[in-house]
Amino acid sequence: MSGPGDMNPAQAPTSTRTAADRARFVRDQRPAGGLFADMDWRVSPAPFALGSDLAEELETLGRVLLQFNRAVNLLYRQSVAGKQPPWIAAWLDRGKPAHLIELQRSAALKNDLPRVIRPDLLLTDHGLALTELDSVPGGIGLTAWLNKTYAQMGDAVLGGEDGMLRGFAGIFGDAPAVHVVVSQEAGTYRPEMDWSCRELALRGHHFLLHDEKPFPFAEGDAVYRFFELFDLANVPVAAELFAAAVNKRILLTPPPKAIFEEKMLFALLWNRNLREFWRRELGEGFLKRLLKLVPYTWVVDPTPLPPQAVIPELNLTDWQQLKALSQKERELIVKISGFSEHAWGARSVYLGSDLSHADWSAAIDAALAGFERSPCVLQRYHKPRVVESNYCDFATDQSVSMPGRVRLCPYYFVIGRGDAARAHLGGALATICPADKKIIHGMRDAILAPCAP
Repeated sequence: MSGPGDMNPAQAPTSTRTAADRARFVRDQRPAGGLFADMDWRVSPAPFALGSDLAEELETLGRVLLQFNRAVNLLYRQSVAGKQPPWIAAWLDRGKPAHLIELQRSAALKNDLPRVIRPDLLLTDHGLALTELDSVPGGIGLTAWLNKTYAQMGDAVLGGEDGMLRGFAGIFGDAPAVHVVVSQEAGTYRPEMDWSCRELALRGHHFLLHDEKPFPFAEGDAVYRFFELFDLANVPVAAELFAAAVNKRILLTPPPKAIFEEKMLFALLWNRNLREFWRRELGEGFLKRLLKLVPYTWVVDPTPLPPQAVIPELNLTDWQQLKALSQKERELIVKISGFSEHAWGARSVYLGSDLSHADWSAAIDAALAGFERSPCVLQRYHKPRVVESNYCDFATDQSVSMPGRVRLCPYYFVIGRGDAARAHLGGALATICPADKKIIHGMRDAILAPCAP
């Protein structure tokens, strides 16, 4: 009979570990090449517990978001065809080069949708707030690794130990080879995709990691596009991949459709002119659920309003009047909608209540001035609630309590074709920032942990 010292530490029951033991185990399992380039995080001794109600909400949200993407795709195409108002396509195409507009209107890509859907969900006192949707998300490999590592300690994790890897592999169907293309601009995430490709190879899948330079591929292969459409000038292989996708030689996901990288989609959801379209395409239940989750969002369009018209919900007659709002009234966020190197992370996010009058005014002026090139959205800010979390301070080997604000990022993998496609939850990442941080994103002093039911 073997004693406790002979036990495989990866399989040791949770009850035999101190919090510091568990955190050290997580730290020591990190791949030699890391998971994010030049980025670290605080390690929690346990997954972030959601509770059964919140876990169920995440389990069922994927099908709602998939249907939303289907409706967005239809709305854009109908606007182009004159079956919906032309201002919809005009908003979504603004600032895009002609060749990209032509590509996303291609008949060959008509029904193509992103096969990975990742919402950003803030945990507030009033439930979840869905602030953004990402169709080219980082964190797939990180969340897969977190799920695997915490599951090895006996923890239950949302999606299961290998749900992320199974989901990611599943979106490519029976493609004989999958090429994962990570651009230099997205290089922060290259280590996690390298780990994912190696893990999937161990499971019998043929995944190959590439940079932005041309590479050989075969008919029937699949390609995962881990580069942004605003960065095409720096991705020499892009044109060849797009041509192959249009000619149905390869499966390319996410498709080269910039509409799915626009935050203004939530402004279209809230636009009363389109309410009947959304009701018809989403159904009453899905529409109500999205309107409950998504904060009110506007496109900051400087087009003058008629004399008696007002901007809905704000009761303002001109965007310039935003500048006169009190700090308490400025619980509003301005951010670039998409198609810009400043449109991801927290690079272009301005929270009105956290800015001086001068800085808030400058953010409004910049949003209005940039409309033709990079439209901005205005979104109500729903303040995340404070939760108590823990991380290990490895310098003292002590568990440290940290009040923090939480962003949840579930990953949904769309498996199947056409109407038979279904969104499967692979896992969820919790990012817990110190409570004094207003904008939640990955940072060195944040806790990153998988979610548990």
